[in-house]
Amino acid sequence: MALVHPDPMDAEWLRPVPPSAALAHLLLPITREIHERVRLTTALADSLAPLTAVPSRDPNLSITVLEGVPLISTVLRDASAAATKEILTAQPGGNRTKDEMSQGLMNSMAAIERGARLRHIYQHPARYSPRLKDYMTRVPADRLEVRTVEQTVERLIIIDREMALIPANAQRTTALEIRHPALVTYLIQVYDVLWAHGTPLTEHLPAPTPRAQVTSVQQSIARLLAEGTTDEVVARRMGIGVRTCRAHIAKLMHTLGASSRTHLGALLVQSGLVAAGTTRPPDTR
Repeated sequence: MALVHPDPMDAEWLRPVPPSAALAHLLLPITREIHERVRLTTALADSLAPLTAVPSRDPNLSITVLEGVPLISTVLRDASAAATKEILTAQPGGNRTKDEMSQGLMNSMAAIERGARLRHIYQHPARYSPRLKDYMTRVPADRLEVRTVEQTVERLIIIDREMALIPANAQRTTALEIRHPALVTYLIQVYDVLWAHGTPLTEHLPAPTPRAQVTSVQQSIARLLAEGTTDEVVARRMGIGVRTCRAHIAKLMHTLGASSRTHLGALLVQSGLVAAGTTRPPDTR
């Protein structure tokens, strides 16, 4: 511990050293090492600082994986608050949760304050959602357009035509933040196709075919059933629950007088609800 040192007058003896002097002696090499590492850190930072200001041109760096709902929500909130032109969203399902609608309202109002406009696409069942109706009353009508479609893609959000967010797993706990211009342009084109086929929320849904007294939802279900789609997949594409889907199928069978799923497939063609040659054996799983 350097608390003693040889006596210069007599090597057989050791003389005590004041503890403060011993401490200074022990700390000196450590202090030198710390100062050297601080100097090296500063030199590295000064050398790399100019490079951080250069925007990346590598397309592979234009896609960022966002892990966890909190991070996804933060990125979406910050991007919405910085939006100045337009926000496009496609939301599958018929009824979003209260928390989702509240956060969506906050993001929308932040974008509107900076001059952005909003376009939303939902599925037809959302027309009957009280939360969506409440959202519509809170957002300025001149800044918002809403349309509904039978089926839509997975959740898609495009901000200022520069950034897009899409889910990266079925649970939506991971997302991709896309800034590659080519990919964003492609997603905008997909969105515009959906928008063109949508029905404005202020208008009534197209009337069902007069050849069968079925609702527009049942007509859409009929087309999916004709493809041999399972009840679970039909429900997911329609944005409704499986039980609700099966209730619609039961009403459809009753309306057409079908005694079985196979019989229903034949009656769907006869009624004109689906085109001949498109029906497949029904999957009753």
